[in-house]
Amino acid sequence: MNAEQAKFLAEHYARMIENEIPTTTKVLNAVGRGNGDYKPDPKSRSAIELARHIAAADAWFFQSVLDGSFVFDQAESDKAEARLATAADAAAFYEKTMREKVSQLRATPAEKLAKEVDFFGFMNAPAVTFLAMVQNHSVHHRGQLAAYLRAMGSAVPSIYGGSADEPFQVATA
Repeated sequence: MNAEQAKFLAEHYARMIENEIPTTTKVLNAVGRGNGDYKPDPKSRSAIELARHIAAADAWFFQSVLDGSFVFDQAESDKAEARLATAADAAAFYEKTMREKVSQLRATPAEKLAKEVDFFGFMNAPAVTFLAMVQNHSVHHRGQLAAYLRAMGSAVPSIYGGSADEPFQVATA
């Protein structure tokens, strides 16, 4: 991949991620107070654990792309998640941090984005291509959390279309 291709992909992913930030933030905020302990199965994460994971892991993953290096530290991950006491904290952190990461992405030199990066010995690819994994991770876990919402008594926000709680609204001119 050359630098021009990497910059094109970076802008493509930046727009995709920017478009998803408000939706993910709505889902995180929908957890609300008093619902954080809900989990549909003993093997599942609780709603607050999932909200914390989405916010902290997406920030870590995005920063790893920007750094051109994937180094995971479980203790640091646990600390990052623990700083997010409530779903509202997770939502605010997610929204602010992901917007900052998108701005940083746009300022990252194309050559750095095109550089091959090792992903834990599993695969090597240009750094910019891992932004797809950032987005997929976020959407995957957001879907998990959205599936919890109604069962735990929260309203389900519109995600890619209306919900019973937030019907689709056609924009009027």
